[in-house]
Amino acid sequence: MAPCCSGCRCATPTPPETNLATAYYIYYRLRSDCAQAARGRVAELRARLLTRCGVFGRLLTKRDEPDLWMEVYERVEDPTTFEAALAEETTRLELVQLLSPGSARKLECFVDVPECA
Repeated sequence: MAPCCSGCRCATPTPPETNLATAYYIYYRLRSDCAQAARGRVAELRARLLTRCGVFGRLLTKRDEPDLWMEVYERVEDPTTFEAALAEETTRLELVQLLSPGSARKLECFVDVPECA
């Protein structure tokens, strides 16, 4: 087994030039009367982000809580461009108006854990 980037001999070495892509998880609670409007606006948001950034987004809802939604954007290669586009499109589509009072769009970012460090 060949040494990996840190010199260990792990089963799945991670080359030093590997650029770990970022995954975005955005969750929020909708006003109960806005599901249909939200579905259309979020579909447009996902389409615009695909066009602008080449990132396909998925839309999930929490089991047994249909007003709790999550957008998932994975394999984001350029986080700076994606985050700017996300902010612009979210504002343009006025998504904040569809949120439950006191709720906000919460954004979490994750990257893959290298196989060895």
